[in-house]
Amino acid sequence: MKKLLVIIGGLVALVIVALLVAPMVIPVDTYKKELLAQVEKATGRDARIDGDFGISLFPTVKFIAGKFSLANVEGGTAATLVSLEQLNVQVAVLPLFGGNVVIDSFVLDNPVINLEVDAQGRPNWVFTPAAGTGAAKEAPASKDAASASAGGSSGGGGLSGLQLGDVRLVDGRIAYTDVQGGVTQTVDAINMSVSLPSMTSPMAARGSLVWNKEKIDLVLGVDNPNAFLAGTQTGLNAAVAASMVKFDFKGTASSKPQMKASGSIDLDVPSVRDLAAWVGQPITAPGTGFGPLKINGQVGVDGRKYSFTKARLSLDAIEATGEFRFDGSGRIPYINAGLGTGMLDLNPYLPPEKEPGAAASTPAAPAGTGGNAPPVAAQDGWSTDPIDLTGLRAVNADIALNIAGLVVRKIEIGKSAVNVALKGGRLTTNLTEMALYGGNGTATITADGATPVPAVTAKLDLSGLLANAALKDAIDMDKIEGTLSANVDVAMRGGSQREMISALGGGGKVLFADGAIRGINIAAMVRNAASAFLDSSARAEQKTDFAELSGTFNIVGGVLANNDLALLSPLLRVGGKGTVDLPNRTVNYRIEPKVVASTQGQGGSADTSGIKVPVIVSGPWDNLSYKPDLAGMIDGIAKDPKKALEGLKNLIPGQDSSGGGSAVPKPEDALKKLFGR
Repeated sequence: MKKLLVIIGGLVALVIVALLVAPMVIPVDTYKKELLAQVEKATGRDARIDGDFGISLFPTVKFIAGKFSLANVEGGTAATLVSLEQLNVQVAVLPLFGGNVVIDSFVLDNPVINLEVDAQGRPNWVFTPAAGTGAAKEAPASKDAASASAGGSSGGGGLSGLQLGDVRLVDGRIAYTDVQGGVTQTVDAINMSVSLPSMTSPMAARGSLVWNKEKIDLVLGVDNPNAFLAGTQTGLNAAVAASMVKFDFKGTASSKPQMKASGSIDLDVPSVRDLAAWVGQPITAPGTGFGPLKINGQVGVDGRKYSFTKARLSLDAIEATGEFRFDGSGRIPYINAGLGTGMLDLNPYLPPEKEPGAAASTPAAPAGTGGNAPPVAAQDGWSTDPIDLTGLRAVNADIALNIAGLVVRKIEIGKSAVNVALKGGRLTTNLTEMALYGGNGTATITADGATPVPAVTAKLDLSGLLANAALKDAIDMDKIEGTLSANVDVAMRGGSQREMISALGGGGKVLFADGAIRGINIAAMVRNAASAFLDSSARAEQKTDFAELSGTFNIVGGVLANNDLALLSPLLRVGGKGTVDLPNRTVNYRIEPKVVASTQGQGGSADTSGIKVPVIVSGPWDNLSYKPDLAGMIDGIAKDPKKALEGLKNLIPGQDSSGGGSAVPKPEDALKKLFGR
């Protein structure tokens, strides 16, 4: 045994002597030339060391290279791909005999990396090795080698004995230029230091960089790097801090068999608009939206599956809580989420509404015109901007949303519950609860992006809505008062808003109760047509009160048709039929009111006899005109004057239905009264 120890000691001594003597025997320039030659063979690029160069092998392996550079690809914008002021590496020799790697120093001083993509899309970091230097095919690994590469019980493989001393990157720079895409980015002032006493003790990396004129501080910490590499959960923290954004993560993580992590996150963005502009994707929408954003909660990562639970979010005045899960392991990603919010005002995030009659955008020229076709005139405010729903095919989702209230444009919705299902490009939205303008309702809306032409369907059941406020906010019509109940089932398809409105089809029914029609007093028409039709100042204050107004409708090609309008009011009955041209926003309607001798309103008969005074309602729906159909009225009276006047016996002042008092007026006298003469 003693003899064996002497032999081993002698061999160790010979190795040490060799390490000490080798640098003295072999000229330093020989190492330098050989090193550069190997780099050039591997990359096919010229390599240079124009500064200090030194190498020693004992007691530490020391390597110093100053002003190193590696040439850029031929035709590149920058002269070099990589350059650095100095590289200083020192590795302890004796720990290597025990399988440990102790790096006393690894310092990169002023490294500069110039990454480029040329006009043909070729990157400059793809190397072409010199002829005859292609890498040999790898030999099949032995079972022992495969077992060793798996990490064994140590988990860290060859890194289990790694120790880092002075590891720094000083004042680095990375430039990226994409000539083909027209993109240029630069990261300056990169400084980083790493502390790792051992693979089982905490690792800490700290640094900073400057991007788009903003300094970004970076922190990464791992409690036990060996455990992380072995697939055992260990503590992990990470932080990014800049004036535009702050992000913190605290939790645990492991790297095998796939990345797993869980913990809490905090994200604080002072202004989403400023952040978007900083990263080169400015938000161009006008308004005050997209200001402060804060998000915190518990995150989980398991390969391509992600979760975000106990989440709290605030964006501007919007507050929300909920949960979110994303599964990207399948062919189409899947999202499952639940969210609850307070009042949700979306107006700060919407573009301004076009003024009535404002020109809509002009659609692209038809194929084959070479782009020289005359512009299409704007048509009544409906947008001709293309609608593209193909993005709905990118993901499947199930989302539940509960909101305290919603404001979109002028439309205000109270407490609501919404379930959203997206599958195969078809989005279905179910409003299972909706408080709306003093009433309530339910709705099912689908948007189909799976078909070549976008399609939308809607089914709505509404009851007890304040009609005037609802119609004014929805379609800017303020002519009707009362409570509204309605059932609507419609469908439309098209490549723009105008095309969809023009293809709208379906039907429904509407009931207004205990209300009035503003702008006209139909009963007054019988008393004085001049006041009813000719006095515009009077019309502004006029109303036709009713107990019930109802009707059904059908829509074909965007034109709504109604043939059974019925208004029931004490002393008045109104029938009507006509059309509403939605694409052109016009109305063409004939109303047939008649004054009757009945005080019954709701539930009364529409057939009570009386004198009819037909009215034509026409024009754009934001400026309707009301004109008497004199020919129709006279024709009705002429056909049966006695029946027409029968309903007036108890209505005209001074008339005694028993035969006393004033005589029954003659038809011509009634006409004179109608026209105010």
